[in-house]
Amino acid sequence: MTDREETPQVVASQGAKLAVYEYGPDPGPKVPTLLLVHGYPDDHRVYLPLIDQLSTTHRIIAYDTRNAGLSSVGEQPGNYALPRLVDDLYAVLSATHASPVHLVGHDWGSIQAWAAIQDPRAAGHITRFTSISGPDLRHLSWWIRQKRRNPRGCAQLMGQLFRSSYVGAFQVPGLPEVAWRLIFTRYYEKARKRRVGDNPVRGLALYRENLPYKEEQPAVPVSIPVHVVVPVKDPFLSPHLLEGLENRAPQLTITHVNAGHWWPETHASDFAALLRTGPDGSRKA
Repeated sequence: MTDREETPQVVASQGAKLAVYEYGPDPGPKVPTLLLVHGYPDDHRVYLPLIDQLSTTHRIIAYDTRNAGLSSVGEQPGNYALPRLVDDLYAVLSATHASPVHLVGHDWGSIQAWAAIQDPRAAGHITRFTSISGPDLRHLSWWIRQKRRNPRGCAQLMGQLFRSSYVGAFQVPGLPEVAWRLIFTRYYEKARKRRVGDNPVRGLALYRENLPYKEEQPAVPVSIPVHVVVPVKDPFLSPHLLEGLENRAPQLTITHVNAGHWWPETHASDFAALLRTGPDGSRKA
């Protein structure tokens, strides 16, 4: 399994100690900066194949989100709530003096990145966003309401609920912990060719604290360019979830790729080419 020794910077944020990793050349006006946020049940290593592709031309910042990888967190209530995750992202930006950045998120990394670009702190700090396999929870809440009101949308809604059935299983106390430790971790590590340790168990709090989603704030229009990459073989998310997203993000580009959920890792060369050129073929940060 592919693991390599790395020494992170430690950034304190809201009761957490975040392991932050930097790669590539020193900052400069001609050096674009990427901020990579991983999902569940991963840590920053899901991006190592991509980092190998881009670290000669880009400054890259990646971090283990709270209580994943080498990051740790206290036991205060609310430690995994979405606003706390957004605070972490901005703490990393501040500690690394990394602005402006092209933000990239996968899975739960994308979910928290969607919230981050709707935060007032985004202005001047995040100039582009690339999302893979992680919806905006505010848009998801809207999408579910629309499908409930439209009988013709019920089939799409039921299809997504079936894809998301594991989320309900994750709410059962104790059961997913046992399943990961005894069964699923070994198969996941074999498929990914790297160790995940206890990331799957530690990260269950993401689902338990944030889902089902309680919409506390209205959606905010997104003014920056957003590129959503849709792996068409992703078993967890339906492409139908993107319906209506252009109303929230006018500078939206959607790219479908013939791959599964972990496309950023399994197709790192394709991902690197996309990040180098942008969806329209021009060179982007």
